[in-house]
Amino acid sequence: MKNTDAAATHTEQIKMRGFFGNLIDRCYVLMDNKYIKWGVYLALLAITIALPLIMNNYWIGVIRTAMLYMLLAMGLNVIVGYTGLVHLGFAANFAVGAYTTGILVKTFGWSFWLTIPAAIVISIVAACLIGGPTLRLRSDYLAVVTLGFGEIIRIAARNLQITGAASGLSGIPRPYFFGIHLTSHTSRYYVFLVLVIIFIFLSNRIKSSRFGRALEYIREDEDAAKAMGVNTTLYKLFAFIVGAVFGGVAGSFFVLDMGAISPNSFQFLMSANILLAVVLGGMGKIPGVILGGAFIAIFPELLRSLSMAFPSGSVMAYAMDFVGSARMLFFGIILVLVMIKRPQGLWPERHR
Repeated sequence: MKNTDAAATHTEQIKMRGFFGNLIDRCYVLMDNKYIKWGVYLALLAITIALPLIMNNYWIGVIRTAMLYMLLAMGLNVIVGYTGLVHLGFAANFAVGAYTTGILVKTFGWSFWLTIPAAIVISIVAACLIGGPTLRLRSDYLAVVTLGFGEIIRIAARNLQITGAASGLSGIPRPYFFGIHLTSHTSRYYVFLVLVIIFIFLSNRIKSSRFGRALEYIREDEDAAKAMGVNTTLYKLFAFIVGAVFGGVAGSFFVLDMGAISPNSFQFLMSANILLAVVLGGMGKIPGVILGGAFIAIFPELLRSLSMAFPSGSVMAYAMDFVGSARMLFFGIILVLVMIKRPQGLWPERHR
């Protein structure tokens, strides 16, 4: 009788997961084979390295933007995905790193590479200032505090002279890397690719460490974790610090890519997009977060470029122009459908 009930429950779970969920489970089984896993990784790396050879500068720029979202999403994933906290002001950590690098390079003439340790230190200080007093809060209260922190940083940057006020900082010189001046789209593409690989490695190390396991316990049941001797406040603060460092470093490289920064780059919409990338991809799952970041950046641009595939003046061209102009509407509809059908994300944690 028990075996029959277990089989019925298993069958019901398969039906609930649906075709896409079962496909993901089969992919997990395939990736258990280390030869297949490393073969897939090497193939993806080779394709990513080769992309600038077959794409124009516009699409290289779009993919760089996608990589930036991946970096930021991996930082927020430590806070939201690993620890289960709600952070609605992650653009503030992004802004702290960007403005630290921008001010030091533009105003004080520092080398870009020397500003990265400074951005890390300032990001840690900012994380301690916001995290120390507030991490005893939970759920909605913590979300409101982080949202306020994000707006405080943006408004301060908009009104301080050292940050360039509302106009921001422009004309920030790009650095050299082993004699290569990072002015071309392709050179900056490869810099971001290396940074994404480093972030993936660090995220995996964090997840498999004792620190990562403690964060997972806090996410699943904070009271039980506290009862078992886990200092939940301290670990949550560490998670805030690690996420802030990831965001600050991404902000520094954002300055390298754009050569300019302004407060408009760090509005609440930016924080919402980063959070959306984490939730849409699959909280706590690094490949899912990367997929979510790519989806957020690339899919709207695909809708924008649809009209170019049809002859000018044709009915389809007009239809695609409408789709391109209303791309964010269609993008929102697709996101709603995805979250209805896949509430756990496109690439969630492995089903056990």
